[in-house]
Amino acid sequence: MIRKELSPVWVPGPLIIGAGPSGLAVSACLKKRGVPSLILEKDDCLASLWKLKTYDRLRLHLPKMFCELPYMNFPSDFPAYPTKQQFISYLEDYAKRFSIEPMFGQEVRWAKYDRSLGLWEVEANESKFLCRWIIVATGENAEPVVPEIASMSNFRGRLMHTSVYKNGADFRGSKVLVVGSGNSGMEVSLDLCNSGAQVSLVVRDKLHILPREIFGISTFALSMRLLKWFPVCLVDRFLLLCSRMILGDTGKIGIKRPEFGPFHLKNTTGKTPVLDVGAVAKIRSREVKVVCGIRRFTAKGVEFVNGEVHDFDSVILATGYRTNVASWLKDGNFFSQKDGYPKNPFPNNWKGEDGVYSVGFTRRGLFGASFDAQRVAEDIARQWKSQTKHLHLDLIGYRSGR
Repeated sequence: MIRKELSPVWVPGPLIIGAGPSGLAVSACLKKRGVPSLILEKDDCLASLWKLKTYDRLRLHLPKMFCELPYMNFPSDFPAYPTKQQFISYLEDYAKRFSIEPMFGQEVRWAKYDRSLGLWEVEANESKFLCRWIIVATGENAEPVVPEIASMSNFRGRLMHTSVYKNGADFRGSKVLVVGSGNSGMEVSLDLCNSGAQVSLVVRDKLHILPREIFGISTFALSMRLLKWFPVCLVDRFLLLCSRMILGDTGKIGIKRPEFGPFHLKNTTGKTPVLDVGAVAKIRSREVKVVCGIRRFTAKGVEFVNGEVHDFDSVILATGYRTNVASWLKDGNFFSQKDGYPKNPFPNNWKGEDGVYSVGFTRRGLFGASFDAQRVAEDIARQWKSQTKHLHLDLIGYRSGR
């Protein structure tokens, strides 16, 4: 069957890919500077990751002051750590305030730069778009990571990724293995335990767990203040001392710490420390059992790398997410094909060549996305004012020339 040639739609301002917090933030920042934009979103709602792929008990891990998008504060009656639903309502109100209306159901198949035209071509579903600027805002968590573990298909129990886990109500009384010990793995283990499940948690690597608060102050907020005055090594020592006082020696409960401190690792590898919200106490009381890595699945459970074999009713993969930019952005210079992040590290990660930008790939959460959004909007606004007001394109001539 011969596919019908799509008629291109001219977008006078930037084309933003993704209607999550990053896409909404940069759209608002552009609008503040008088630059129109269009957002393409593959799902049928904004903030689809938050609405469709997060568990019920989720809260923002950082205080709300560090998670606000540009030009709009959280409501004053929201708690310090807003719930999932509160954050979703904040994003919906944000879109209404700035009259942001994404085109939903538009999954981008490919985007490439046409040097003869000096424009980006973007194909999404049954539409093709032409634009001077393209902003990648699909985020660091576009696709679930499902690891390849030997004999996984042989397991006859329930196997799922945390992207489809909602709560522990259906797991009461059952044996559940949680694979992954990041923030999601720890919180899902806690949720399952509180729901009456028998929980085991796979911890393969060394990791840092910090209390969410120190002396009644957010650990993150306190760290940001200290880093203004002291080097990373001293701040790390202080955090580890406080963590030992509050959480105890995590090595004694099967969770060994890395040789380098939490902020050193964050700055050099992007690996985020876990902020404890109660899981450590469950591990210490042995309500959550720490186990080693998996060698292979069996029909009824798993065999661990230490040779032990245990049965489980369910296995939940808290193995994180990855970006999907490399699969559709046909530009090998800006984003790495290896990890899906901009090749230049933060804070120089937001701008590529030929009018391509990124928002939300800083490994610094919502705070980093807001930082990107402001810089991208400022840069495009300068070009818009000097060049774009009088830019016109004859689409008929373009189609006949193709």
